[in-house]
Amino acid sequence: MAKAKEIAAWLGAELAAGADGEAELLSVSAIESAAATSVVFATDAKTLARALESKAGLVLANRSLGARAGTGNQDEDKDEAARILYVPDARFAFAKAAKLLRKRETSTSFHPTAVVDPSARIGEGTQIGAHSVIGENVSIGRECEIGPNVTIYAHTTLGDRVNVQAGAVLGSKGFGYARDPATGAYTLFPQQGTLVIENDIDIGANTTIDRGALGETRIGAGSKLDNLVHIGHNCVIGRNVIIAAQTGISGSSVIEDGAILGGQVGIGEHATVGEGVILGGGAGVLSGKKMHGPGEVFWGRPARPLKEYLKDLARLKRR
Repeated sequence: MAKAKEIAAWLGAELAAGADGEAELLSVSAIESAAATSVVFATDAKTLARALESKAGLVLANRSLGARAGTGNQDEDKDEAARILYVPDARFAFAKAAKLLRKRETSTSFHPTAVVDPSARIGEGTQIGAHSVIGENVSIGRECEIGPNVTIYAHTTLGDRVNVQAGAVLGSKGFGYARDPATGAYTLFPQQGTLVIENDIDIGANTTIDRGALGETRIGAGSKLDNLVHIGHNCVIGRNVIIAAQTGISGSSVIEDGAILGGQVGIGEHATVGEGVILGGGAGVLSGKKMHGPGEVFWGRPARPLKEYLKDLARLKRR
C-alpha cells in the first residue's frame, strides 16, 4: 500500500491540482478490473478515456497526452483530471509503481523442506522456496526470492534482489571435455570455477547456468533471463541484457550490455554479441563470430543483418 503522493514522489512526478495526495492505493490493475484503490496506465488518448471511465484511483498517463490537451485533458471534469499523474513513459512508470506497491517480507525465511548448507550465507529478507537446495559456501544477498525446486551449487554468489523461479539450476558443471586422440574417449575437463550473479536479476523457470571451468561465469546487473535458457561455462553476460526462452549460449561467449536475444537463439562458443545488438528469434551465431552495431538487428541461421536476411528470403521466394 502507498499514498498517491508517495507514488508521485517515487516516480518523480507531480500530482494534478486538486488531487488527493492522501488517497491510498493497494495495487496495479488492468483497466477493466480496476477498483478505487487501483493504479492503471494509458499511453494513448483512447486508453486514457477508458481509464477515466473506470473506478481507478490513479491513472498514469504519458506526458505527451497532457501536452496535446494543454493543461490536462480538458474534455474531462476536474475530478477526473485530478486522478491523472503525467509521466514521461506511463508503461515504465506503471512497472515502477507495481514494485513500490508489492508487499515484501522483511525477514529471511526458509521453507521447511528446503536444504540449506550451514556454510551458506543468506541476506536479510531473502525467501527460500520448497525443496530448494542451497550448497556449500553459497552467498545469496538481500531481498532475493528463490522459488521451489531450485538448486544452487557450491560457491555460487547471488547479489541483492535476485529472483529465481522454480526449477532453475545455478552453478552446475559445464559441458567441457578433453578427447583422447588415441581412443576417442572423452574425459571431463576440470569444472571447478564459480558463478557470479549480480544485483537485480530475474532468472526464469528451469533455466540453467553453468559455473566457469577454471574461471567464472558472470551475469551482469539488471539482466533478465526467461524460462528454459541455458548459459554455458565461462560466459560473460553484460548489464541489462534480455534473453528470451529456449536460448542456448555456448561456453566462453560474451553478450555485451543492453543486448536483446529473442527466443530460440543459438550461440556457438567464443562468440561475441556486441552492446545493444538485437538477435531475432531463432537466430544462430556461429562459434567465434562477433556481432556488433548498437541497435542493429540480426536474424537467420547463420545470423546476418536484417536487411540482408530479408533480401535472401525474397530471392528464395522468387525461385
